[in-house]
Amino acid sequence: MSGPDKKTETHRLVAKLLVVVLAMFGFGYALVPLYEIICEVTGLNGKTGQVSLAGVTGPDTSRVITVRFTATVNSAAPWDFQPNDRVMEVHPGGLYETSYQAKNRTGHLLVGQAAPSVVPREASLYFNKTECFCFTRQEFGPDEVRDMPVQFVIDRNIPAHIETLVLSYTFFDITEKG
Repeated sequence: MSGPDKKTETHRLVAKLLVVVLAMFGFGYALVPLYEIICEVTGLNGKTGQVSLAGVTGPDTSRVITVRFTATVNSAAPWDFQPNDRVMEVHPGGLYETSYQAKNRTGHLLVGQAAPSVVPREASLYFNKTECFCFTRQEFGPDEVRDMPVQFVIDRNIPAHIETLVLSYTFFDITEKG
């Protein structure tokens, strides 16, 4: 093979590899929004809804639903994180409040973000928050401890066979590493 043919072939290979790298970057960049859309459409991952206080219709006292609260910390992040209430008995349509406590166990600023999940997955379609610490990033000073509120309402239309659900949060360390 002569020099110019080999050079042309090398340029084609480099161009193809560059296209592959750009396609991989684009695919990776698109994964998060695609995942969010898939979760919303299918109800996967137990993502909860958000409503305004105007959406609270009043409790259906003929039904009681047990809500269990759990908490985890992602990747051994330097937090203590737990619910202040482990269990609540609630009526669909009523407005309820609980809180989670988090502590920064380090001597420096940390930023966290909580991701909620509800099981059974079907219940997530009826579990709505009016206020939640998970809506925003949480900045913690060194050794700071904080109670973080969650206000929620379970839609009155929740299926009768759902008598217990679990609200779980995973707390992530999203502090910029620099």
